[in-house]
Amino acid sequence: MNAALFATVCLIAACGLIYELVAGALASYVLGDSITQFSTVIGTYLFAMGIGSWLSRFIVRGVVSRFVMIELIVGVVGGFSALLLFLVFTWTSAFRPVLYGVVSLIGILVGLEIPLLMRILKDRFSFKDVVANVLTFDYVGALGASLLFPLFLVPRLGLVRSALAFGLVNVLVALWSTYLFRDELPQRRGLQFASLFAALLLGAGLWKGQTITTLAEEGLYADPVILARDTRYQRIVLTSWKDDLRLYLNGHLQFASRDEYRYHEALVHPGLAALPKAAKVLVLGGGDGLAVREILKHPGVEDITLVDLDEGMTELFTSHARLTPLNDGALSDPRVRVINADAFVWLDQHTGTFDFIVIDFPDPSNYHVGKLYTSAFYRLVRQHLASDGFIAVQSTSPLFARQSFWSIVATLQGAGLRTYPYHVYVPSFGEWGFVIAGTVPYQPPHTLPDGLRYLTVAGVPALFDFPADMQPVPAEPNRLNNQVLVRYYEREWAAINR
Repeated sequence: MNAALFATVCLIAACGLIYELVAGALASYVLGDSITQFSTVIGTYLFAMGIGSWLSRFIVRGVVSRFVMIELIVGVVGGFSALLLFLVFTWTSAFRPVLYGVVSLIGILVGLEIPLLMRILKDRFSFKDVVANVLTFDYVGALGASLLFPLFLVPRLGLVRSALAFGLVNVLVALWSTYLFRDELPQRRGLQFASLFAALLLGAGLWKGQTITTLAEEGLYADPVILARDTRYQRIVLTSWKDDLRLYLNGHLQFASRDEYRYHEALVHPGLAALPKAAKVLVLGGGDGLAVREILKHPGVEDITLVDLDEGMTELFTSHARLTPLNDGALSDPRVRVINADAFVWLDQHTGTFDFIVIDFPDPSNYHVGKLYTSAFYRLVRQHLASDGFIAVQSTSPLFARQSFWSIVATLQGAGLRTYPYHVYVPSFGEWGFVIAGTVPYQPPHTLPDGLRYLTVAGVPALFDFPADMQPVPAEPNRLNNQVLVRYYEREWAAINR
């Protein structure tokens, strides 16, 4: 009996934290800036829990039945929260108020749970034992949820089904409580019927939740969604229309198959072709293997190391039948070694040097990615660059995010590197910017590898010529303790999207 009671506490805590994590992750997926989203969601949730705890004082009679009812409500609301938020984001402009409304409601309900349960248990244990045991198992449940969420739930179930699964756990706790406290629930039939109905509702949601989510996502994208997957780090969506495949990460377009060759040829060949003796190449990011495909066109390259955080991304582009033709099976080439790790951590632990380094991260739309555009990171990269080597960095748009682009240039210069910024027009993105950096002077190459679709030897020098509306503007370097680049980026792209 005692074990069952404290297991209930553990499960309640786990469910509450899962709903909070789901809301924070979903908000960061669709709104960006994970630090802001998680901070505001957690703050709202904890404040709402405080309100719920204060409100519990007004529940005087029928404490056990009220506890069971709250479990049912929080199970249904929390279970369907992710699905509701997906639908709201797709079909309305009210995502933020609904997000914080749902988080507040769940927080109030969760805040009611523990005080009521402690009052239920006060006649079974001494006060000190009730407080100690309830809080202990509450924290144990929170720890279990925090580990389970990134390691199992998100990669295996996704956000929508994770919330539904734990909503079902909440409802089963309510049903179990009607048995545990049966002596205090003489009229328990109605609660049991309600619990079974809620369980069926959530079970149906688990069965059809992914289908509904896919239908909702169809409304977010212009083309039909052919793949949608949550990994530990991001949501991957692939759309298809005729011969054009488009990859989105957390709702942001990463490439369109019909013109990505312009981007990847420009990223790789102006720098690598200027190093005819380059044999060892490092790619940071670029888990789609498209930059690796271009590097493999240089016959002198003997060894390529690809470091990408998300194993879900590299696995897709190593094995998926629609995706491997895009990179020509590059990630399976014997010269390529794929490492799934945080680039910052990996560079800090690795001691080798490389003749050419490609940095192909997503745009610095949040502080987690922004750390990979800091002077501290570029100094670390410089330590792994051969004395006569070059780095090529994707650097967002010098037209639409002009100050952001020149901030990246200033940051590379602040890391002690000479910089050679350039740009290319990619129809899916517009004008896009890159920077070649190194410690030695750079000269455009006199030859390019065979098989290119866009770049020519004569055309490469023109990439380094910037028209008046993309010329340098004042911009601060991006530092680890003050990521001005993220703020530049948010402001500039927000102005474009108005």
